[in-house]
Amino acid sequence: MQQSTITIDERVFPLISVNTVIVGTGAASLNCAVQLDAQGCDDLLIITERIGGGTSNNTGSDKQTYYKLSLSGNAPDCVLDMADSLFSGGGMHGDIALIEATLSAQSFYHLVQLGVPFPHTRFGGYVGYKTDHDPRQRATSAGPKTSMLMFEALYSEVQRRKLPIMDHCEVIRILTQDNGQESSVIGLLCWDTNRLHDANHGLFLINATNVVYGTGGPSVIYKDSVYPTVHTGSTGLAFEAGIPGQNLTEWQYGLASIKFRWNVSGTYMQVLPRFISTDQRGHDPQEFLNPYFPSMTTLTTDIFLKGYQWPFDPRKVQHYGSSLIDILVYQECVVKHRRVFLDYLHNPSNAGNDRLAPFSFDILADEAKHYLSSSYALLPTPLARLQQMNPPAIELYREQGIDLTSEPLEVAVCAQHNNGGLQGNIWWESPVKHFFPIGEVNGSHGVYRPGGSALNAGQCGAMRAAQFISKRYASSPLYVDEFMQSVTKQVSERCAQIEQLITIGGDKARLVAYRNELQARMSSYGAQMRDTEQISGALVKARKQYDAWAQWGVENADDLPYALKNRDAIITQIVYLAAMEEYARRGGVSRGSYMIMDRQGVLPCDGLGDDFRFRVGDDPLQDEICEAIFHPKGDTSFTWVTRRPLPVADDWFENIWSAFREDRIIRKESAE
Repeated sequence: MQQSTITIDERVFPLISVNTVIVGTGAASLNCAVQLDAQGCDDLLIITERIGGGTSNNTGSDKQTYYKLSLSGNAPDCVLDMADSLFSGGGMHGDIALIEATLSAQSFYHLVQLGVPFPHTRFGGYVGYKTDHDPRQRATSAGPKTSMLMFEALYSEVQRRKLPIMDHCEVIRILTQDNGQESSVIGLLCWDTNRLHDANHGLFLINATNVVYGTGGPSVIYKDSVYPTVHTGSTGLAFEAGIPGQNLTEWQYGLASIKFRWNVSGTYMQVLPRFISTDQRGHDPQEFLNPYFPSMTTLTTDIFLKGYQWPFDPRKVQHYGSSLIDILVYQECVVKHRRVFLDYLHNPSNAGNDRLAPFSFDILADEAKHYLSSSYALLPTPLARLQQMNPPAIELYREQGIDLTSEPLEVAVCAQHNNGGLQGNIWWESPVKHFFPIGEVNGSHGVYRPGGSALNAGQCGAMRAAQFISKRYASSPLYVDEFMQSVTKQVSERCAQIEQLITIGGDKARLVAYRNELQARMSSYGAQMRDTEQISGALVKARKQYDAWAQWGVENADDLPYALKNRDAIITQIVYLAAMEEYARRGGVSRGSYMIMDRQGVLPCDGLGDDFRFRVGDDPLQDEICEAIFHPKGDTSFTWVTRRPLPVADDWFENIWSAFREDRIIRKESAE
């Protein structure tokens, strides 16, 4: 890594020249840094808005899952079987599925070696359990904070290796070069957010051969979100640089607390809390689920099943499936503008529905009763049951100032994970060369991904990017003169926007209102309930908001990052809403974690109005992937491609050994 200065438009910028810059300090980014260093590519730099500020270090659930190949017991498993489980969920290329399955054991054992305390038997086997969309028992967990433990172990390894990290640094433009045949990323424009009041606002440039982008999902576009408040994502910057997106329609949504953002899965549901809604002031409590269920057995079964059928799934709506609860919560929060709470002090009652029997353990379905009985939790209240089965679940909220022993827990249906994202090949390189989106920002996760597969995907993608960079892209960055010639216009444009924000002036309240408007729009129209006409209307409003972005200036330099993040957010929202509109108009059905509303469709249950009718049937787009390109005027273009099948590989040892010796394994041809 070399440091110098560069002058553009009479501005002097600090310049860092380095082989690889890694953006973000989530588990994927940190693993990529470790893997690069281990493979001899030590000319690297990690930059981050805040060390440990991403989802890896700030999210979890009742029992946060890591998905990998079966590594214990006598159940048969192999990488092709696991690849088929990933691939069969739809929206995923077969070669990517095979890679994530093949590298799952290596990635998992690397975490074990670094000290992540995954449980094992006295014989060394790493036991598993069955998770959602999982035909085996491949899931494992180190507890409710599995990803946090991964972050801590990987961050310790980065520190042990003395790899350089620049904290409080934010990317504000991805810099590209077009040589006529293909486009490449050649660096970044950033600022040090501790130096925003300097004459040059802390701006600096990075001249890099490679950019590894681990910025997480674009959580900033949603109001109802379980993403940590410190995390926003930076997908819009990539769209602006011409990086294609794929599978942007695919998200996971589910019930989560909103005062402290956390999934309420597992025992939070299996102890059978009472659901109530109130008006905005907390008055008029109602057990709003009751009118829609034919029996207390059906109601309590659905609540129980939400524990391990946590993501909203349109296949689990009809016939009183567990995802009906998500729809009824949505109706209270979004349609009726009420607040929803989980009450752990009282059992569900039959208030408002004489058809429901009073709550008792005798009316529970066999599965729920057996679970509670086996856990010695046939106790009088949800709180007592939670204290018996999972006392850390109570302590977790107490640490955040929420006492479940004396107050209800406010929840909503929230955006939890983006299964789509930026496009990458089998080495996680985007079509714009030398740019590697890894972790959640990479759109490799498919429609129905097994729970915990995202953690594995992040580790595998980091390893693949490091392999390719160290083998094929280990050269020095551009000469300074060539770099300056290529980036001058891009840097000047962004600097002019910054100065315009300062010149116009304004106040933080307007910037906050701008963001609140776009977030409310996405949670209302681009979440788990999607009406095509409403999405089209929302998209029109989003484009108008994009055109008006520069009208809202800043009061002082401290607000510049917030203003530019608004630009990132509105670009992201435009592309995502446009992809949702494209999918619906192409005949897409309800799938994954969302419903396509259709007045000719089916009702989730009796008692709901026609606005809740949704489109069901075979998925005509199961084997197609939608790729999206953003254009500077706010338009988005799409290409539909047939997903690549699971590879039929030549695994004859002598052939592979020969290709490996002759350095024919890691090659650009196989990445196309």
